[in-house]
Amino acid sequence: MNTPPIIAIVGRSGSGKTTFMEKLIPELKARGWRVGVIKHHGHTSPLDQPGKDTWRHAEAGADRVAIASSVELALFERLSRCPAPTEIVARFFTDMDIILAEGYRQSELPKIEICRAARSSELLCEPDELLAIMSDLRFPISVPQFDLEDVAGVADLIEARFLNSGSA
Repeated sequence: MNTPPIIAIVGRSGSGKTTFMEKLIPELKARGWRVGVIKHHGHTSPLDQPGKDTWRHAEAGADRVAIASSVELALFERLSRCPAPTEIVARFFTDMDIILAEGYRQSELPKIEICRAARSSELLCEPDELLAIMSDLRFPISVPQFDLEDVAGVADLIEARFLNSGSA
């Protein structure tokens, strides 16, 4: 199976990364694409909740713990390091068409940076790292720039650069 492309959605805290993704995901889905998401957790605290059964199983020594219901599946695995997005995709997302990774600013992934004037007038990324910028500002660089609400425009760019339009 082919590895799907991964695009990092980056920006300062409170810039609107999650809100943008909440709009981009259904836009891509409406166009027929299978969309996976990876969220970078920049803290060292565990994702599972202490005291819950899954946490207790892991504490007892289980290498991997899954919790499943009729509507969701979650998998917890103790790690010695944070895996790269490409590793996560290779293990769990090969059946997707596109992966959106929230965070991973330090990675070498192509990035869409969300930049709001109310948060900062400076970009976090270098121009050569950027696929696009979504902002209420304009920057004097040759990177595609979109208004904060132009989700369809960003989806068009993603299709043109990473997906074979019409083959979903």
